[in-house]
Amino acid sequence: MISIDSISKSFGSTLALDSVSLEVERGEIFGVIGQSGAGKSTLIRTVNLLERPDTGTITVDGTDLTRLGSHELRIARQSIGMIFQHFNLLSSRTVQQNVELALEITGVDARTRRSRAAEILDLVGLTAKANVYPSQLSGGQKQRVGIARSLATNPSVLLSDEATSALDPETTRSILELLRTLNKELGLTVLLITHEMDVVKSICDSAALLEHGRIAEHGKLVELISRPGSRLAHELFPLGEVAASATGTVIDITFSGGAADRPVIAQLARDHQLDVSILGATIETIAGSQAGRTRLELPGEASKHAAIIADLRKQGLLVEVVRGDAA
Repeated sequence: MISIDSISKSFGSTLALDSVSLEVERGEIFGVIGQSGAGKSTLIRTVNLLERPDTGTITVDGTDLTRLGSHELRIARQSIGMIFQHFNLLSSRTVQQNVELALEITGVDARTRRSRAAEILDLVGLTAKANVYPSQLSGGQKQRVGIARSLATNPSVLLSDEATSALDPETTRSILELLRTLNKELGLTVLLITHEMDVVKSICDSAALLEHGRIAEHGKLVELISRPGSRLAHELFPLGEVAASATGTVIDITFSGGAADRPVIAQLARDHQLDVSILGATIETIAGSQAGRTRLELPGEASKHAAIIADLRKQGLLVEVVRGDAA
C-alpha cells in the first residue's frame, strides 16, 4: 500500500533521512518509533510530499507521488489523511466547519459537505459537539475533530504525526482505540510515528526503529518477538538490568503464540530437577496475541546449562543468555 524506497532528505548540511526504505501493507497499522531528532516527522511528511525527498520514491496505492505534477499531487493527497500532534484546528470555525474544511478546499458543494461532516462526527463520537468551537473542547475531543477532518475525503491511508503525545494516558488510550476501530471498520492503512513504545504495543501490527535518519530494525511485531537480539522486542518486554545477587546462569525466555499458555517453567523444573529462580517477567498483548518474557536464574554447574537451554529451544522458544557461559 505504501512503498518508501531509498529516500533521503537534507536540510542544509543536516541529513534528516538517509536511504530509508519501508513497506506498509494494505490494512495494517505500522508504527515508526524513535527518539526526538531521529527523523520521524520528516519521514511521515514525505509520504504525502509535504516534504519532498531529495532522492528516492514514495508510492501509495500504486501511484508514484514523486513523479506527479502539482495538480495530480493535490488529487492524490485526497486519499491520504493526516492527523497532527497539536490538532491544527481553526479557532474561528465550529467543529462541523473544521471537518468540512477539507471538502470545501476540494470544491465539494455545501449540502454534501454538511452531510459528510455529520457522518464522520458520528463515527468519532462528536455529534453533540458539532456546533461548538475548539476552545470549548478537551484535548481528546480536539484530536477527535482532527481525526474526523482527516477522514472527510474518505482516504485509504491515514498518517499520524505523534497524535497522542500531547494527551494524558487515559485520553491516549481512547484515541488509540478509535484509530484501531477506524482501521478495522474502514479498512484504513495507518502509518504512525511515535516515541512511545506503549503506542506500538497497543495497536501496531508492524514497527520500525528509526535512528539518526536510518532504519535500524523493522518487521511485524509477531516476528520481532521471536527474533534473537531484537532491540524492538526488548523494548516491548523490558526487564531491566540483571540483579546483582544473581550468581548462576541467567536466561531470558520469550513466549509467544501457544507457548504463552504452556507450563514451561514448571516442566523445566521437573525434567531437569532444578529449583529455578524467576528474576523478572512481563506479559503483553501484542498484535492481538499474548506474548511475554521471563528471566530465570539456573542454579548449579554451568556445564549442565547448555543442555537445558538446548531443550528449551527445541520447544520453539527464544532463549537468550543474559549472564553466563552457556550458549
